[in-house]
Amino acid sequence: MQQQRHPLTAATPGTARELVSLHFGAPASGQKVYIQASLHADELPGMLVAHHLRQHFSRLEREGLLRGEIVLVPVANPLGLSQTLLHVPQGRFEFASGENFNRYYPSLADQVEQAVAQHLGPRADHNVALVRAALRDAVAKQPADTELASLRRRLMGLACDADVVLDLHCDTEAVLHLYTGTPLWPQAEPLARYLGAEVSLLATESGDAPFDEACSQIWWQLAERWAGRHPLPMACMAATIELRGFADVSHPNAERDAAAIVAFLTHRGVIAQPPASLPPLLREPMPLAGSIPIHAQQGGVLVFVREVGDEVACGDVVAEVIDPYDGRVQTLRSSIDGLLYARDNRRFATAGMRVAKVAGREALRSGKLLSA
Repeated sequence: MQQQRHPLTAATPGTARELVSLHFGAPASGQKVYIQASLHADELPGMLVAHHLRQHFSRLEREGLLRGEIVLVPVANPLGLSQTLLHVPQGRFEFASGENFNRYYPSLADQVEQAVAQHLGPRADHNVALVRAALRDAVAKQPADTELASLRRRLMGLACDADVVLDLHCDTEAVLHLYTGTPLWPQAEPLARYLGAEVSLLATESGDAPFDEACSQIWWQLAERWAGRHPLPMACMAATIELRGFADVSHPNAERDAAAIVAFLTHRGVIAQPPASLPPLLREPMPLAGSIPIHAQQGGVLVFVREVGDEVACGDVVAEVIDPYDGRVQTLRSSIDGLLYARDNRRFATAGMRVAKVAGREALRSGKLLSA
């Protein structure tokens, strides 16, 4: 294993931070895999999974079983990790700008297309190499004039040319689920099976350019532009893995999840050992546009009457909001048939607050599909 330290732009004198990446295997010896944890710095299950992955990858490297390069970033957001307000970690939004740490990554399709247009050919592997080289160059030219901008550039620089990108997150209270691009589902399905994902949510455009989509979306954008002229495969299988909820930080969960990721990489041929049999797919993928939020219409004590992982029907009561002053009870119902896959971990609601999410099979929404 090699450890690399990447300095970030200092916001003020005396406050310099750095990003640390761990590198296993050898570059250009096979597929490149990039895994990062806790880009939302208050989402900690991924950090513990990364701890267990480090042990797996170190052993596999010692035994000469790695057939490629694995880059592991166990703390993807040192900026957010340092943000605490009144004893409460605040790792989702940067204090200086208010921006979500997992949004606004660069869309580079136009720049890459301009750089490679005159050099494309009939061989898919040749075109993939051209695109990856142009991606590395385009990312290196991104601004790094603020601490946040430098973090985004460093993360994209490590990941943009990878065959596999896994971004480890969690929800507030949730079952294990994942997000990935619709064109990537054939590659992502084994990952969902090994992880035991309760649901996989698919989209080609989820809105505001989250990290995984910034890494993978360019491949289907360029493939569509070049269709019938220049072959281009989906050369980056990127997914966001939601490792249950905030409080689901335990060695049994983390070891199980790390072992599932190792099994997936073995299935892809990154690890030279017999692959484990594919487990059953727990649920067919659903459109991200079919994930319907449930909102409170008044403030009050929030009481859930259904658990995450429950199947609900349209009209089923999911929660109640009780006004402690006058005793009014608002019942919150699902508007669709689907899976209650996530709910808030707070137990006092404010008017308009999103308190739960139900995944359905019909795409009912458009525009920005992710929460803030």
